[in-house]
Amino acid sequence: MEKEQNETDEKQSAEKVEDDEVVSKEDNNLSDNQEESKKEIEEKNPEEKILELEDKLARTFAEMENQRRRFEKEKEEAFEYGGFSFAKEALNLIDNLERSKQILQNDETLKSSDALKKTLEHFDIINKDLLSTFQKNNIIPIDSLNKKLDPNFHQAMMEIEDASKEPGIIVQEIQKGFTIKDRLLRPALVAVSKKTEDQDKKNEENKENSKN
Repeated sequence: MEKEQNETDEKQSAEKVEDDEVVSKEDNNLSDNQEESKKEIEEKNPEEKILELEDKLARTFAEMENQRRRFEKEKEEAFEYGGFSFAKEALNLIDNLERSKQILQNDETLKSSDALKKTLEHFDIINKDLLSTFQKNNIIPIDSLNKKLDPNFHQAMMEIEDASKEPGIIVQEIQKGFTIKDRLLRPALVAVSKKTEDQDKKNEENKENSKN
């Protein structure tokens, strides 16, 4: 029994010695690394140290300048387009006015009446005043009718056969579009022209005849 106890004690003491040796080696490596870094710093002459500091300062100033420019750009955009959401909501006034006008025009009981004419005249005055107010705030309506469809400003909702126009020409404006300064506020919803079936047949016949 005593023999087994002695063997266990010897084993534990041996393991402790090994652990102490590992810790000692790690401490030695750490101190060696610190000494090497110290030597590297000490080896740099004053001119090299100054150049290193100048480089760090230049990088710091460059980063500060970039941050300043980003801040200025964000500030300008906030000032110029801060009312973007409000302007977009304000367009509902024109839409509702136009819908009300169409409802009155389609009312059979009011057609050709003096009351309808006066009401429509008032609607036109209000519409002009709204557009004038928008234009003063750089909210400009998009010119659409008889223009070539531009995906940057127009959104085609339907096609209408029209033999008198080239395909892709805007023949109807469903909802007016607007820009605010150089940004699209809302695209114009439009209908564009397309070839009629007769035109397609004629074009096919002409192609066949030209081949023959």
